[in-house]
Formats: sequence, C-alpha cells, structure tokens
Amino acid sequence: MSMNTDKAYLFGLIVGGGTFGNAEDTFYIRLPYKQWGSYVTNPQRASEISRDILKTVSPIFRSIYGIIVSYETAPHGEWRVLCEGDLSELKKDFQSYGVSCEGELRNDISISKIVSDLSDDFIKRRFIAGLADTIGSTTPSHRRFSEDVQIISFEVRGFNFRFVCELCKLLHDVKCYPDQVLWNHPNFHAASNPYYTSWNKGTKVRIILDQYAEFGAFAFKTKAESTQQNLSLQQQTNIASPCSEHEVRATKSCVHPAENDRRLPDYIGGGHYLHNRHVCAVIGCEHAPYSKIELLFSEVGELINPFPVLCKDTHQRIEAIIATDSLMANREYSVMNVRVHTFFAWAQNAESSLLFSTIPEAGYPVTEVLHALAYVIADKSELKGVRVKGSYLELIKRHLVEKRDITVEIRKPDLLTPLVIIGNGRGALVGALNPSVYKNLVSISPENMYKLIVRKVVESDLR
Repeated sequence: MSMNTDKAYLFGLIVGGGTFGNAEDTFYIRLPYKQWGSYVTNPQRASEISRDILKTVSPIFRSIYGIIVSYETAPHGEWRVLCEGDLSELKKDFQSYGVSCEGELRNDISISKIVSDLSDDFIKRRFIAGLADTIGSTTPSHRRFSEDVQIISFEVRGFNFRFVCELCKLLHDVKCYPDQVLWNHPNFHAASNPYYTSWNKGTKVRIILDQYAEFGAFAFKTKAESTQQNLSLQQQTNIASPCSEHEVRATKSCVHPAENDRRLPDYIGGGHYLHNRHVCAVIGCEHAPYSKIELLFSEVGELINPFPVLCKDTHQRIEAIIATDSLMANREYSVMNVRVHTFFAWAQNAESSLLFSTIPEAGYPVTEVLHALAYVIADKSELKGVRVKGSYLELIKRHLVEKRDITVEIRKPDLLTPLVIIGNGRGALVGALNPSVYKNLVSISPENMYKLIVRKVVESDLR
C-alpha cells in the first residue's frame, strides 16, 4: 500500500516509540508520558488516553495491517500500546524504506526515505502527529523562561543525532521551525561541571507551541487539549523563525571527559560544541547558520574552559577531585579564611569582572565566584540539590544580616587552575578565564571544518 495519511500516522507512532523483540507476532509502542499520563496523578487524563488508543490508534492498525491493539500502563505514567497479529506486511513496508524492525527503532533509524515518500504537507503533518503522540511532551513546565512562551518538546532518547537532524528538516518543510535542539551531549547537559556524570538525558527538540499549533498536528485528543490549556497560560502570541535566522549566542562551557564517550556517533564524538546549532553545522544540516558558527571560532578562547566553569559538591568530594587531578594537586595554594562580609564587598566593588587577575583578561569571574559563595554558605533548606533556590545575591545578603561574622576558606593557586572555596561542609571549584591560553588548546578536525577538538591542558600551558 502506498503512503497515505493513516499509514503516515502509524509510521510516526512506530518510529517515535516502536520496540520489537523476539516475538514474531507482537511489538509495542512506548508512550513515555510520566506524570502527565499517570492514573494516580491525573485519572481523568489517563482515561482519555486509553480512549485515544482504542478509538484512534486501534481502528487504523486494524484496517491497514489487521493488527489488534490493547494497552498497559504503569503508576508512574508510562504507557505501552501492545500490537499483536501478523506483522509481516508491516515489517515489509518498513524494510522498503531501509528500516529493520528490530529493537527500539529510534536508536538507529534514518527516516530520510520515509520522509521522501510523504508527498504533501498534510501527509507530513500526519507523520509528525504520530511522533507527537508518542514523544511530544506538552507538560506545562516546558517553557522558555516564562509561561508566556509555551513549548512542545520532542524527547528523543539515545544518541541517534542524524534522526534528530532529519526530524528538524521535516519540521522545516512544513514551516514548523524548531526553537532549540538540546542535544544529548555533555557540552549541553553538563556545560559547567566536567565531574557531572548524569548528563545522558536524551535530546529535546523544542518548538514554540504557537508555531506547532498552527503547522503541526496531534491525533490524540488529550494532546490537543493539553496544548490549548498551555496556550491559555500565555499573554502573547509568539512567532518562530527558521534556524538560519536565529541569533547564535554562546556561553562558556567546560571540556567534559564524556566528549569521547563511545556511545556518541563517530562524527560527533571527540568534538567540543559551542552552541546547539554548532552540532547542526557538524552534521551538515542545510538549515544550520554556518557563518554565525564560524564567527564563534574567533572567540573560542573565551568560550571554552579546560577546567570546571563551576563545580559545587560536598567538601569531601571537592578534596577528592583536587587529589586525583595532578594539575590541581601539585599547586601551591595561598589559603585565606575570609569574612564573607568583607569578601562580598570586595568582589562587588572589583574594578573588573575578574578576581585575582594577573593580566587584564585572565582571572576568576566574579559571577561564578559569588554563585559558589552562595552555595557554600546556604542552609540546607535553601538548596535544591546543588542549586540555590531563588536569587544567589539575595541569599548572600540575607546571610550577612543574620550571620555577619560568617567566614569561608579560599584557596588561591599559584597558577590559574581552579579557585577553591570551602565552608559549611561544602566546597566549590571556580575555573579561571584565560582566553589567550585556552585558544591554543583548540584545533579543527581534519575530517570536518566545523568540528573543534580540545586537547588536555598541561602545566606548561599555564606558565
């Protein structure tokens, strides 16, 4: 059967969540709805999801492939759509597009041949609707800065970067432009702290909800209703633009050891990425803003740090990090027990934005130092993990009123390795800005003119 709207929708569902095991007559489609679809948290919505499965998905599977659909759910909200019957025609159709029905399809799939057979925008939107009904998250917490910019987030597990790129191209085809791609890479999920290991959070393709409501689609009534509820939180209308027209503003990121993680595809692994659209340029996406990425390369010494930008942890863990890093362990430190009141006043009145600066462009950024200070002096109730609740400046000021004589230990190294701040059973490492040194650590991959490789910093670099 040639591709039509119903078949395109099923393909989207299966690509988004399909998992095939050893059974010849069964597979399932995973709907990772979490609390959004939980019977415990929202029994009415859960009932509506079951209705969507039985009244929307089931009749299409039965009419096209003769497959019987049922479902099962877990208390935490994940659903599985169980598909049973003769799968030979379905597998044959997928194989005609170069896709083997093995394991979790998203992990290795390319959808380029499927997309080439989506003959018009309506059929493309139906394929996208299948993806949205599986991996499109409409949880209200997806927003850009405030409730006025609501987002739908396509959540893609694993490391199939090319699939994400193909999805973005498809969205561009129907004028539904991604606002941001948060890639499954440590440069984005652990940009400040090279010792953070839980960075494998999947990729998120974020689309402004106004844009998706106009150009995208859902088949599940629950998803469509959730979209309208989220849009009602906005006080404005938001307009999206193509990726090539976006500003490209990069912030500092650390060099993370997991840049060499074996799970990353070869064309990504070993590279350091300054911005989410930098990844797009390395992959070769036609919509990447290449000239804007090239401009970032001239600032690379200011945008990378071979040390932590900011690492916050227990005192014991900070000491262990220093002890196991020869460059930090072999330093001579000037140790100061400083009243927070005095240090805070000095930092705020510093002539530049850098502390302990030996030359105008090198030293410890005031903002990161004060973030570290707030973490170290905070009460346990004022923290969420290692993050300070609310304004870090207000927290410092509040503690100065309540505990005016509070002190912290500051260790300043003889070279520009991280500054160490210790107190209250906690510690922090603050990496220095040192652009003239850091830019010499960076080279361009001989295999890709947009891929940056950062070598390890050694003591001679800092002398």
